[in-house]
Amino acid sequence: MRELKERRTAVNPVLLRERAGGVVTLTLNRPEQFNALSEGLLTELDTALADIASDEAARVVVIAGSGRAFCAGHDLKEMRAHPDLAFQRALFQQCSRMMMALTELPKPVIARVHGIATAAGCQLVGMCDLAVASEKARFAVSGINVGLFCSTPSVALARNIGRKQAMEMLLTGDFIDARTALARGLVNRVVPEDQLDAEVKKLSDAILAKSPVAVSSGKRLFYRQLELGLADAYDVASEVIACDMMTEDAQEGIDAFIEKRPPQWRGR
Repeated sequence: MRELKERRTAVNPVLLRERAGGVVTLTLNRPEQFNALSEGLLTELDTALADIASDEAARVVVIAGSGRAFCAGHDLKEMRAHPDLAFQRALFQQCSRMMMALTELPKPVIARVHGIATAAGCQLVGMCDLAVASEKARFAVSGINVGLFCSTPSVALARNIGRKQAMEMLLTGDFIDARTALARGLVNRVVPEDQLDAEVKKLSDAILAKSPVAVSSGKRLFYRQLELGLADAYDVASEVIACDMMTEDAQEGIDAFIEKRPPQWRGR
């Protein structure tokens, strides 16, 4: 019941939801704790992602943070207050399920990173499909500084950047700046902080202009094939694209291209 207490007694909810057209923005709202991922916040994220998964009107998800930080990882004070193994296992399993839900969500997820993203906060950036960072953003997997190797963040980190670069971050706990994160592939774009929202919107609008069927199918295929060998990946991808050719959106898109007109997506 700890997470329920946090949600019900807080002056502000730990997670804010806002919709603008087909874009749903989820804002981590524990600014005094640098948006640390408490049990309550993880529960709220789980619930929100489940709701969005079944919401046909939601086409893109943006994850942002309130206050000075994007996300400082897990709530270390909460973790130390419950030093039993059962609590720790349940917490990390809950977090891992939420991270997997980002990948399994049939809509693209964009991280809007304006401040520090450390440990599980850096993991959160890595698990989003896309990431836009301000020039002031910084990234680290800094558990090693408190005697704890960032095991779960390493899963996301190693799937975004090179192995030796990932190990350097994991073993030193050092921060990298936004430009370095861009060069290593952790984020897609870096802009001045006052242009962050405009850049996120530009990316969202580009996705919203595409067929929702193609976007959803493509995201699912992309992550599935990554875990396969080369031959199996091609087998799966060939079957998916053949089936996608049967959709109304693909037929409409090709006809529109041939006829030199904008496509009218049907969502089927």
